[in-house]
Amino acid sequence: MSEEATSKRDFIRDIVAEDLASGKHARIVTRFPPEPNGYLHIGHAKAICLSWGIAQENAATGSDFHLRFDDTNPSREEQEYVDSIQEDIRWLGCDWGEHLYFASDYFEFFYDCAVHLIREGKAFVDEQTADQIREAHGTVSEPGRHSPFRDRPVEENLELFEKMRAGEFRDGEAVLRARIDMSSSNMHLRDPIIYRVLHESHHNTGDKWCIYPMYDFAHPLEDAHEHVTHSLCTLEFEVHRPVYDWVIENCPVPSVPRQIEFSRLTLNYTVVSKRKLLELVEKEKVDGWDDPRMPTLSGARRRGYPPEAIRNFCQDVGITKFKGVTDVARLENEVRKVLNASAPRRMAVLDPLKLVLVNMPEDHFEEVESQNNPEDEGAGLRKLPLGREIWIERNDFVVDPPRKYFRLAPGRAVRLRGGYIVQYVDHVCDPGSGDVTEVHCEFLPGTIGQAPPEGVVCKAAIHWVSAAHAENAEVRLYDRLFNHENPDAAEDGFLSVINPDSLEIVAGAKLEPGLGTEPPGFCCQFERLGYFCADSLHHEPGSRAVYNRTIGLRDTWGRKS
Repeated sequence: MSEEATSKRDFIRDIVAEDLASGKHARIVTRFPPEPNGYLHIGHAKAICLSWGIAQENAATGSDFHLRFDDTNPSREEQEYVDSIQEDIRWLGCDWGEHLYFASDYFEFFYDCAVHLIREGKAFVDEQTADQIREAHGTVSEPGRHSPFRDRPVEENLELFEKMRAGEFRDGEAVLRARIDMSSSNMHLRDPIIYRVLHESHHNTGDKWCIYPMYDFAHPLEDAHEHVTHSLCTLEFEVHRPVYDWVIENCPVPSVPRQIEFSRLTLNYTVVSKRKLLELVEKEKVDGWDDPRMPTLSGARRRGYPPEAIRNFCQDVGITKFKGVTDVARLENEVRKVLNASAPRRMAVLDPLKLVLVNMPEDHFEEVESQNNPEDEGAGLRKLPLGREIWIERNDFVVDPPRKYFRLAPGRAVRLRGGYIVQYVDHVCDPGSGDVTEVHCEFLPGTIGQAPPEGVVCKAAIHWVSAAHAENAEVRLYDRLFNHENPDAAEDGFLSVINPDSLEIVAGAKLEPGLGTEPPGFCCQFERLGYFCADSLHHEPGSRAVYNRTIGLRDTWGRKS
């Protein structure tokens, strides 16, 4: 992360600085606590960059960043998600070092804290059904009703809780509830459930446990157990903070974390609900969690987004308590900015039309030079083969050109990028369809890198690929997954506003030599077409070339709007 980015201040960094200056803390400990029930998305990137960034900025004090999995619900969690989350965070450029933790490692500690609450008369075993508990919970305007089991003797609660742990209750037959305040205006304080019976095998602990702590109980205890100083989370957890504080105040914990909330990252044309993302996957609306159209970090990586662009975007958005919607174009523009400076230039033709240089011998080949990246003086030049037959884009030749069309047409001349100026001679059409199948031109000797000769008008340069040396490829043109600015608000549901043009597969693309042997993940600019990335799943160097469009050269959505 750049010095400019990390120097950007916000209210949370001001709090951290004050706590260090006052001596309240000698060092800072932050954490990112994902639940392994799905893949990370772009909203998580903001939270990761914030917590990791603060630890990095205060590294001189010995500050640390923890990665901790909140794996307390085995019915929804899988090892696949644990692995993908670690891979995504590493790719993003954030490192937790030796500080990798699992809530499941603290199950005994959670259990001891629950027993402590029971002994203090602050927790009880409730044998009501889920419907009965829900019905007695009250409403925003009406207080809840006490459970008939709320005043059980301590010893009876201890015995029943032990039976819950021993597996003597079936799922839903008993829960452990905190004894707080059924008349509280904060519904989360109305004797919340802190343990439930769940006979599910856990990815980390196997079948050792059949009772599992609820999130609102386990989460603050995890922070306290790890001596987290600043527990940073999004605004939807603000209403849960009184529960967290109650747990910390009433349990034997080694430290007291401070929770601070900030606004979550919300993007237009995007959904980030794990439930909805899972629905897209399960209903095969996309090709998986890492589909390049998904807002997941694995999807962004496969699409070719540079991690630097995501980090810069998160810094640019900033940290506030303001609930707003960020234009996804800001992220896309940051991707363009980073790739424009870093991506090498290559040539590819997606809709090939053959162009024949009729004044060049059939067996003649020569090499011309083209810049690898005009934005990087050290990127140098590459050599490209040029022969009698080349491929150009079909839309770079028009028989009857419209006004302000400056590319190739009858009576026109254009420059081949890095090569000669070529002048139209004639063209060949298919007798059945009337489509142009071949364009004939003459190249003008001595025009490589030179102005056109007197009397020749040349107002455009087009990209091309030598027909004899071209490599075949499949190119996937990805676009935004939704064509509605707020998919969550779509009248017929978010699935009804999936963009039908979010993926176009081009099977017969032609690439300049070498692109087919680049490794998966290789990113470059296809000149005049956009930024592309060798697909990490399907691209096989030397045998099958598959490239994904990362993003176009300009914001076409903004122009449409």
